[in-house]
Amino acid sequence: MKARTLAPLLLAALTLQRVLELRVARHNERWAREHGAVEYGQAHYPLFFVLHPAWMLATYLEGRRSAGRVNLMALALLLLAQPLRYWVIRTLGTYWNTRILIVPGGERVNGGPFRYMKHPNYAVVALEIAAAPLAVGAWRTALAFTVLNAALLLLIRIPAEERALAAYRAAPSAHSGNQRN
Repeated sequence: MKARTLAPLLLAALTLQRVLELRVARHNERWAREHGAVEYGQAHYPLFFVLHPAWMLATYLEGRRSAGRVNLMALALLLLAQPLRYWVIRTLGTYWNTRILIVPGGERVNGGPFRYMKHPNYAVVALEIAAAPLAVGAWRTALAFTVLNAALLLLIRIPAEERALAAYRAAPSAHSGNQRN
């Protein structure tokens, strides 16, 4: 299959996936707020709504211009990332959403993929951001958005989550237990 043929199908699949996940995230966000959640990292949150659609659109546009065939290894990596994505979501349950919400009385997750790494959700996203464009020959998009995603996650998002969890643990009079992340 030609990369230019897969590019629009990939855009449609990623768009559908993200829209459905946002519905779950919104439901879980309502649940968390009803249970007294405090939000952290609001200032950087809009960056994700620029980064992800821009990545998807760039993957599509560069992929449509590609004259090559689909990179089957990259496509396989993208497809293998999906069960990992849903393992994270399932493990976090109602605590999974797209924001940093600390729910009083919550427990930090140590099961599922969290047994093996601290932030498996971001590892999955990093894999997707590289693999999807490479699957359709969009190496410039893979490179640019891997760097942008790493900067956003490593320099902003993960430290914000860690600060939120540290603040939560440091205030035992205000909260009980630990937080899922």
